[in-house]
Amino acid sequence: MKWLLPLLAIATAGSATAQDARVGAQLYARYCSACHGEAGKGDGPMKRVLTPRPPDLTRLAEKNGGTFPRRRVIWRIDGRDPILAHGNEMPVYGDLLAGDTLDIRDETGKMLHSTPPMADLLAYLETLQGG
Repeated sequence: MKWLLPLLAIATAGSATAQDARVGAQLYARYCSACHGEAGKGDGPMKRVLTPRPPDLTRLAEKNGGTFPRRRVIWRIDGRDPILAHGNEMPVYGDLLAGDTLDIRDETGKMLHSTPPMADLLAYLETLQGG
């Protein structure tokens, strides 16, 4: 029975084949780097005019007990969990990252409705952790 939990964790992880971090890197460069910086450290050229400052995206897992907060990240990007920036909500990219519905697993193993472009961006952001 000791093997059951690790096996379950592997089975409930997000599908790597449905996510392409290379495509996600291109999406990040196009939509995110102006505020969050090229390396995701929150030091993009727009940071000086934003209140609150863009977060360091390389520390999302660290700030979440070592687990990358997949659901919160997707919901912030697509607008289901808005955050205020410069007196307004962070730009919502749900429409720009639209596509066919793709179900992926969040950090707890629960299903999360998303899209392939959003999953690609998520995969890229996961590669930044600890950077």
